[in-house]
Amino acid sequence: MIDVKIPSRARVIVIGGGAVGCSIAYHLTKEGERDVLLLEKSGLTHGATWHAAGLVGQLRSKRNLTRLMQDSVALYGKIAAETGQETEWKPAGSLRLASSEARWSELKRSVSTARSFGFDIHTVSPAEAKKMFPLITLDGVVGAVFVPTDGYVDPTGLTMAYAKGARTGGAKLIEGVLVTGIETKGRRATRVITDKGTVECEILVNAAGMWADRIGAMAGAKIPAVAVEHQYMVTEKSDEIPKGLPTLRDPDKAFYLKPDVSALAIGGWEPNTVPFGRGGAPFEFGRELLPSNFDRFEQIATPATERLPILEKLGVRTLINGPIPISPDGEPILGKAPELDNVFVACGFTSGIAASGGAGRAIAQWIVHGEPERDLWAFDVRRFGLHHMSGQYRYERAVESYHRYYLIHWPVEELSTGRGGRRSPLYPLLKAKGAVFGSRFGWERPNWFAANGIGKDEPSFEGRHSWFEAVASEHKATRERVTLFDQSSFSKFEIDGPGAFKALQRIAANDLDKPVGTAIYTQLCNERGGIEADLTIMRTGENRFYVVTGSAFGVRDGGWIQCHLPTDGSVIFRDVTSAKAVINICGPRSREVLAKVAEGDVSNAAFPYLGAREIRIGYAPVLAVRITYVGELGWELHIPVEYAAHAYEALVAAGAEFGIADAGYRAIETLRLEKRYLYWGADITPDYTPFEAGLGFAVALGKGDFIGRDALARAKAEGVKRKLCVFLLDETVSVYGGEAIYAADGRVLGVTSSGGFGHTIGKSIVYGYVPSEDAKAERYEIEAFMKRIPATRIDKAPYDPERKKLMA
Repeated sequence: MIDVKIPSRARVIVIGGGAVGCSIAYHLTKEGERDVLLLEKSGLTHGATWHAAGLVGQLRSKRNLTRLMQDSVALYGKIAAETGQETEWKPAGSLRLASSEARWSELKRSVSTARSFGFDIHTVSPAEAKKMFPLITLDGVVGAVFVPTDGYVDPTGLTMAYAKGARTGGAKLIEGVLVTGIETKGRRATRVITDKGTVECEILVNAAGMWADRIGAMAGAKIPAVAVEHQYMVTEKSDEIPKGLPTLRDPDKAFYLKPDVSALAIGGWEPNTVPFGRGGAPFEFGRELLPSNFDRFEQIATPATERLPILEKLGVRTLINGPIPISPDGEPILGKAPELDNVFVACGFTSGIAASGGAGRAIAQWIVHGEPERDLWAFDVRRFGLHHMSGQYRYERAVESYHRYYLIHWPVEELSTGRGGRRSPLYPLLKAKGAVFGSRFGWERPNWFAANGIGKDEPSFEGRHSWFEAVASEHKATRERVTLFDQSSFSKFEIDGPGAFKALQRIAANDLDKPVGTAIYTQLCNERGGIEADLTIMRTGENRFYVVTGSAFGVRDGGWIQCHLPTDGSVIFRDVTSAKAVINICGPRSREVLAKVAEGDVSNAAFPYLGAREIRIGYAPVLAVRITYVGELGWELHIPVEYAAHAYEALVAAGAEFGIADAGYRAIETLRLEKRYLYWGADITPDYTPFEAGLGFAVALGKGDFIGRDALARAKAEGVKRKLCVFLLDETVSVYGGEAIYAADGRVLGVTSSGGFGHTIGKSIVYGYVPSEDAKAERYEIEAFMKRIPATRIDKAPYDPERKKLMA
């Protein structure tokens, strides 16, 4: 046995020697880090990397995610020459078929998004597709897209190239070292304990693949990654297989194909894959495979044979079955662990080979510069919380997300597993009234209400969703009468202590020095002035505050606040999400309804806009905040959960004479679009500043120092380089965000961030950033599903631009 020796200290320790871990080590050395130690329990590539198929596809649903994949491809084209390690990178291109009209709509939408940032993609006819891949039949094929820069790579060769490059850059990569524990002090990991000794560290990276959850647990970091079985077959060789084929994907038939040497490698995403390593993948598992399951693989092989008749006469050389990591939503898990200040996570990669180059670069940037160069929220570890950590949830969602990999991804859709765990106290009342629920951060939330009490989500790309008329009715009721929204899923924090005001004043961009009983809308910015959070802070005492943010942003926003609070005990932070229900009462008759049940004066003079004070509704103590996300007179009513049903019933009874109605989150979306209310994660992200987004009114440069102030002061003085604009389309078309924006002269200006239909104004609306010099024109074009629609830019909100309704 080889005597393995490890150093006693390293600045950065990377745990895991797969493609992602080795890429991180490589990119850290490229960033100038030399004291990097990678520990691998078995051998490099052992685990999931070595048996991966090696396909590399770049196009994703969002621009930044596609760019991360593009970073990979850019590296794969040169790393072999740089390191001298062959990777067998073949940029053969990829052909993706649409075997249904819905799939063709999905592909057309992707093409329009890709055009917004110059991604090289081409639509091809069925006949052209057959010329590119002569082995296919065209039964049912509607169209196809071709990406010439996609390809495939040898996973082992690529990983060894990363490793060689990392070693050349000064990193140490040591195999045969099992991590058995991690010591922490406060919010920092300090030492890694292994079977070969202990190593002190300043920064720790968990890139342990299917073992990432177990490694995370050693440090107290909760990571919802698991593993499932994945199979692909390699055919016998045949002279009938042409050379130079591109990779092929036919998602309607659930399979992918990679050309091999005179053979074909074919895999897919069946509905009943099997979880691997329930309770934690065994550390003893290394360069191993699992028993093949031909019966399960038949679900892939049969439709593949329908598309590729040659498979009927090709024998199967081997059927590979190996475990692969996966997260509950099927996307990778990246970023800084919320529980610790010096632990980074890079795991859950279902397509780890394709993503490894870009992901390694992003994590290296995060470590060295404090953040990646672009927002990666869709991959961020902070999108998960405690709800996602149960084994039942993780495995249910993992199997569903695996199967959904090639299912049609509708622009508005809900998953079916992992449901029902978190319920508002109003859930049974609303269910009985026909609520059709969706899921957000584990919460069951009413998306819309079926008129006949029985509703079903039937989404569409270019047509109308099944809920269109119901949402239109809820929208109209909000604009003309009064509605109730159950928003109990809001994330809610209480922050108090002698240092609370001073601390929050430094964190928030707006001025919190307001009278007690005031709500302040603000952004939390990073040092670049980018928007890390968009939320409301209520001042409920001189040094007591109540913070409300989105359902899915509690871990992120709460973590951002906590990591910038003093550590001297002068500020106390409490998450009270589960303690408070929220009913939002909105609409021009909302004051009349509230006045009938509230103890206290709710007139405009006594309770002005952005007021926040305690009232009673029946028996219920309520923090009423005069603010809404729909652009109408209204209040958020924050109620102890045990009183929520009582308060709701009182409001319903009081509102009967005014035509009170229930409404859901899909109506909120159409209402906020008409009011130019922005959504964090789409319209505003760390990539954009408040001034670019038109939120300069919420930036108090004169209040003194705060995080991002210097960058924002410069931005205001120099003028912004891009602006968020609102466009009204000349035609009623389906828009969702991701559409390309064109100038009148045909130049591509950008991509839309949000889109939908405004039921009050009767028009399709999109938001999007364009260069400042192009943001003054009146006429533009918006490309939706590869069709350009003329549009008009407007300076203010489409609905009630003077805010008369809101301030009534």
